Amino acid sequence: MKRKRDDVAAPESDALEGAPHPRATTVFFGNEAAEQALLEAYRSGRLPQSWILGGPEGIGKATLAWRFARFLFAHPDPRAPEVVNARTLEVPDDHPIVAKVESLALGDLCVLRREWNAKAKPPKHFTEIRVDDVRAASAMFHMASASGGWRVCIVDCAEELNKSSANALLKIIEEPPPRSLFLFIAQRPGQILPTIRSRSRLLMMQPLESDDVARAITALGEPWTEFGAEIAAASGLGRGSVRRALRLLDADRLAFERRLQKLLDGLPRVNWREVHDLGDKVSFAGQLEDYESTIERVLDWLDERIHGDLPPARLARYAEVWEKVRDAVRETEALNLDKRPLILSIFADLAAAEEAARR
Repeated sequence: MKRKRDDVAAPESDALEGAPHPRATTVFFGNEAAEQALLEAYRSGRLPQSWILGGPEGIGKATLAWRFARFLFAHPDPRAPEVVNARTLEVPDDHPIVAKVESLALGDLCVLRREWNAKAKPPKHFTEIRVDDVRAASAMFHMASASGGWRVCIVDCAEELNKSSANALLKIIEEPPPRSLFLFIAQRPGQILPTIRSRSRLLMMQPLESDDVARAITALGEPWTEFGAEIAAASGLGRGSVRRALRLLDADRLAFERRLQKLLDGLPRVNWREVHDLGDKVSFAGQLEDYESTIERVLDWLDERIHGDLPPARLARYAEVWEKVRDAVRETEALNLDKRPLILSIFADLAAAEEAARR
């Protein structure tokens, strides 16, 4: 169910513009096994204090994290009948905890994400989760629980922690207060600090079936339901991701995605005229969505090859390019550099990696 937030001071880096934030979404589609794993771990009385919810973008990782947090706050005793008899982690919409979580009005709940940099010109989100953000959010772990129950920290997403902020968070995870829970959301869990990974239980989630994607979009209500039959088409092309499908509910976006896919499908041959045009397009002010879609699809393309059936030596080349692209993207965004050279460099590296893999 969609719930509205009023008077949001700044854009939230962990939300998709035009769609409700995951903490305001009380329905959950697909990945029932992941939901049951959390429920059973809680019921057992041996809930690990740190979890990594891994998997591709837009499959419900954040939605599940917030759903679990609501359930813990609503039912702080794992032996309570409501927990013992529960079939899912659903909390009724009229439960007081739902509104409190949605408005972030709980002293025992914190979220770590890239914050808004109002001083930047133009204003934008920071490129990383900073150590100061961790120190501010972690203050609740040094005080008595406000409710006497659970303390929950949601990190969205974990790959955006820099080395200093990850180490600061690690210190808390190593010796957390009782009834503390850390939920790390990660598209690429392998990029998380190894010492955090070793102290966390990994729960991998899978891309959704197209029917579940369509149901999730329909549950968002207006204006998304106005697309009617287009929802099914977008859901089929969304590769199991609600977020990707939502982006495709627009003729221009769909054309852009198909153009980008054609460039990637053509590798190792590169249509440099098209790549130059792409670089020009994503460099213009107001084209942030096209730029983000390009980077996201490139990383997905590399992920597909890294997890493919190739010899280790060939996989290593793709992994090197993945690291190079990620670092170049961060530098470009942090220093507000021209995106054209970045796009040209990315396609040159992709072509070289694909050529090497075919030898």
